[in-house]
Amino acid sequence: MDKKELDIVVISDVHLGTYGCHAKELLTYLGSIKPNKLILNGDIIDMWQFSKSYFPEAHIKVLRKILKFASEGIPVYYLTGNHDEILRKFTNASMGNLHLLNKLVLNLEGKKAWFFHGDVFDVTMQHSKWLAKLGAIGYDSLILLNSVVNWMLVKLGKKKYSFSQKIKASVKKAVKFINQFEQTAADIAIEKKYEYVVCGHIHCAEMREISNNEGKVMYLNSGDWVESLTSLEYKDGQWSVYSYNPQDFENRQEEEQEDLKQMMNIEELLYKLST
Repeated sequence: MDKKELDIVVISDVHLGTYGCHAKELLTYLGSIKPNKLILNGDIIDMWQFSKSYFPEAHIKVLRKILKFASEGIPVYYLTGNHDEILRKFTNASMGNLHLLNKLVLNLEGKKAWFFHGDVFDVTMQHSKWLAKLGAIGYDSLILLNSVVNWMLVKLGKKKYSFSQKIKASVKKAVKFINQFEQTAADIAIEKKYEYVVCGHIHCAEMREISNNEGKVMYLNSGDWVESLTSLEYKDGQWSVYSYNPQDFENRQEEEQEDLKQMMNIEELLYKLST
């Protein structure tokens, strides 16, 4: 199967190292694309909940695949988020084609695109970080419980159900926070004369034009790989939201296994990047 050629792919909120992370599905997706640039827009590794006792092989393979992109000459931009904020002390560091940044501005066919995670707009992050971390643990526990319930639903031939998405849709405060987040990001982007503002953080994939009295901007969010399993793709001047569908990869298992066999380990890939 031919790999999908794309100008830019944006992925965020993978949360490697947590039970909710869909690493296998992400690995399958990454194996199906050939991007000219890969932007990891924060919370790729969940260092808030990092544990040596839980970091499965599939999670390691995702890191290997990302490093493989960089070793093959594809620029990979790792933009820090709140769950991997410990990396911010190394901002502006580079190793070959792997770049660690807090934000990124690209010129896309004459239009400026501003990429950053978005946690700077989260009041909880600014004033009650311990509460945010407690909430993250609760969220991961909810996802774990949800996975068990969904396994039972699939066995019974019924559709999967998302606890957290239902809660977000039902609780007015959550909906209000998301709307304020999007509007704030758009307002600042308009002030800075950007045509695109690209975020993560709130786990809600989106692509829509937002305006105010000063102008308008295209707001984009890459969603997450915990529940929605989404990314942003840019090709020939057009953005789109990609949603993972397992049926798209039914005939690709042998090719994926061969790709993994040829992949170097992390140490070898890092050495290749540094030389």
